[in-house]
Amino acid sequence: MAVSERGARERMVFSAAQLIRRDGVAATGMREVAAHAGAPRGSLQHYFPGGKEQLVNEAVGWAGRYAGNRVARFLAALPQPTPSGLFAQMVRQWTDEYENAGFAGGCPVAAATVDWAESTASTRTAVAEAFATWTGPVSRALTDMGVPEERSDALATLMVSALEGAILMARAQRDVRPLTTVARELGPLLDAAVSQEG
Repeated sequence: MAVSERGARERMVFSAAQLIRRDGVAATGMREVAAHAGAPRGSLQHYFPGGKEQLVNEAVGWAGRYAGNRVARFLAALPQPTPSGLFAQMVRQWTDEYENAGFAGGCPVAAATVDWAESTASTRTAVAEAFATWTGPVSRALTDMGVPEERSDALATLMVSALEGAILMARAQRDVRPLTTVARELGPLLDAAVSQEG
């Protein structure tokens, strides 16, 4: 659904996620979110009576759902789904963004983890749930591709954590090499988890 088709509340959650991924939680103010969303400032209190904390947590939840929902799209783009192919698609989303739009944005879940998870218990819960919402579909996809269930959760965690680390390094270096490196190096390990059982 295009941003313009969303209601004011959904636009604000989406805008918060976009601003957090670019500027972090501390630098993302409620007024900036309202302006970015094209929503009246007065609607913030109406939709988010819990203030910035509620908005941040909902933006983090949105980001986790977005990442989890992308897994099915990534698999659909593969002629023959493999664990390495799935991971390559996950990485490609970021290399494409960085090559086309620059290195300004990162993962809003990671930004909220760094900025607020230690000091705000509800945000710590929200980011943990967001990561679970993302790794769950990755784990299920791995199992569907023949990775033994006892390994799929661990490998999903490895994939997401390697991707998050590579995103940080790519932004710091202004270079996609950390992303392409983790895809290249992790791919054979991921595919080997299938062949061991096959």
